Amino acid sequence: MLFESPINLKMKDADVIYYPNFFHQSLADTLFENLLSQMNWKQDSITVFGKTHLQPRLTAFYANNKNEYKYSNIIMQPHPFSGDLLKIKNNIETALNIDFTSCLANLYRDGKDSNGWHADDEKELGESPIIASVSFGAERIFHFKHKFDNALKTKLILQHGSLLLMQGETQAYWLHQIPKTQKHIGKRINLTFRIIA
Repeated sequence: MLFESPINLKMKDADVIYYPNFFHQSLADTLFENLLSQMNWKQDSITVFGKTHLQPRLTAFYANNKNEYKYSNIIMQPHPFSGDLLKIKNNIETALNIDFTSCLANLYRDGKDSNGWHADDEKELGESPIIASVSFGAERIFHFKHKFDNALKTKLILQHGSLLLMQGETQAYWLHQIPKTQKHIGKRINLTFRIIA
């Protein structure tokens, strides 16, 4: 697979590498349309500070085992990998030489859908989680902020067909988010490949 040279974000206490065009545009276009219809999208309820409301995005969870995934009091049961999602998984594993067990997928329907500040640091992900995050569809801004040093912040635009690899101590020291935007934008699919023991 041909893609642009990776960009090391050179963040303190982190190991983050960005591949702007991991999937070339025509393939990314096809994968985006297929994933919209192939995935088992649903909208879970989430409880924050004692109040329950619908998550501001749709999600789906896939794995090559039966291990469930828990976050924010949500328990997700996996569907088996198949179709284009399996092909994407195989491509990423070959390029990175990393074997992933699971994928949490997010569908952002428009600029009102979002994902608040968090770290992917659930204990099921191990001490040094490896997250390979693929984006298809509308570009969104991805924010980072350091957990212990308020002066350390950065952001980047996640392009259609891009891959963001977060590993090492990234989740221990950094939070990230996809904020809401007032801009009129289309749908975005984000696939976050993980290793859940």
